[in-house]
Amino acid sequence: MIEQLIRTPLTELVGVRHPVVQTGMGWVAGPRLVSATANAGGLGILASATMTYDELAAAIREVKQRTDAPFGVNLRADAGDAGERVKLLIDEGVAVASFALAPKREMIAELKDAGIVVIPSVGAPRHAEKVASWGADAVIIQGSEGGGHTGNVPTTLLLPTVLAAVDIPVLAAGGFFDGRGLAAALSYGAAGIGMGTRFLLTKDSAVPDAVKQEYLRHDLNGTVVTTKVDGMPHRMLHTDLVEELEGAGPLKRLAPTIRRTLEFKRANGLSWRRLLADGRSMKHGSGRSWSQMVLAANTPMMLKAGLVEGRTDAGVLASGQVVGVIDDLPTCEELLDRVATEAADQLRRRGTLLV
Repeated sequence: MIEQLIRTPLTELVGVRHPVVQTGMGWVAGPRLVSATANAGGLGILASATMTYDELAAAIREVKQRTDAPFGVNLRADAGDAGERVKLLIDEGVAVASFALAPKREMIAELKDAGIVVIPSVGAPRHAEKVASWGADAVIIQGSEGGGHTGNVPTTLLLPTVLAAVDIPVLAAGGFFDGRGLAAALSYGAAGIGMGTRFLLTKDSAVPDAVKQEYLRHDLNGTVVTTKVDGMPHRMLHTDLVEELEGAGPLKRLAPTIRRTLEFKRANGLSWRRLLADGRSMKHGSGRSWSQMVLAANTPMMLKAGLVEGRTDAGVLASGQVVGVIDDLPTCEELLDRVATEAADQLRRRGTLLV
């Protein structure tokens, strides 16, 4: 384990050694991966959207047993029990709260009053400006190269526009996997990078080994952005199932979609009232149609089938395009040592170009 080589606003703000964030991937970013990242000097983020409240409470306590280093929790700001989860983070002394969607102004204030660093994810400069005006400590942006839900603007264009819009630290995600990428992001003016697929493909990730090998078999053309899973652009591995979904009509997808939605309801102990309330909140926040909301409720179980149960024939596998340039499964410590060392070396060598 190496000592700190690079100091940025992120390392100062959160107290981590390396300016690298392991993003909150549903079904992937659990206590094992988050604590391994934290112990290796990065910022690990627990993914809570696929956890019940009790599961999240247990996961936070498990991470605290595994590490004394700072870590974060990713929250769904539109969840029906979001307020209860915010109080849980405060009670447990979690260092960072991240959000897939912009939280309400009052939520940011409550977290900040408790000393928790707030880092929402944003997809456009205007969103960054809004949360910055509400008191967010930093923002993370994801370019179109990233896995899971994604936009259509590449990181190299989204990052500078957000940097120009706000004065708070900006973290870049989408297309990062090594020290050269970290050095490039820092040269743009970012305070650090977020990586998802790269952390999924580590020994510390709980994703089944057979699924990891499926990822490693794909090249740079091995992902596809589809709206057929949950109605929104979603980057994932191009598998036989995804190809089948792309070609299937609405009626053919309806029965399995309803079945998985019911599975998600039962697995999370949700009442119909809560499920519908969450759906209304998500619809209002995202502008999705009700048919898209039904698809969205179906997504967690499709991801679980692939990422947890290893059923690549019945599940989908979210992935960034970087999957095509990853060919190994290091530990989180090996990965972060390598990224930090290579980035520091790149930055030193680039300094020699100055006259």
